[in-house]
Amino acid sequence: MFIAEMPWSVPLTVRFQNGTSHIFSSVSDALDFLENEWPLRRGQRYERAVKTCRGALHRTTPVAVAREAFIAACLEADLPVTLEHVTAPQQNRGNGPRAA
Repeated sequence: MFIAEMPWSVPLTVRFQNGTSHIFSSVSDALDFLENEWPLRRGQRYERAVKTCRGALHRTTPVAVAREAFIAACLEADLPVTLEHVTAPQQNRGNGPRAA
C-alpha cells in the first residue's frame, strides 16, 4: 500500500552549495528531492536513500530508516544537515487563577 505522506518526527534542514537551504519534513519531500533535484544521482548512500524512501512510502521500511538513509545521502553529497527545533505547545500546568 502506497502512502502519499509519511512525516518525520523532527524535520531536517539541508544546506545546498549555493547557500540556500530547504526543510524536509517527510519521506515524500525527501524522495521527490532525491529523484528530481539531487545534485549527484550516484553513490551507495544515494541509492540506499531512494530505495528506503520508496520502501517507507509502501510501508515496507520504517520511516526512521528512510530518514537516516536520507541524512547519510546528504552527507555523502557534502550537503550539511541540521535538525529543526520543534517546540511543543505550552501546556497548562495548573498555574491558573488562584482563589483569594
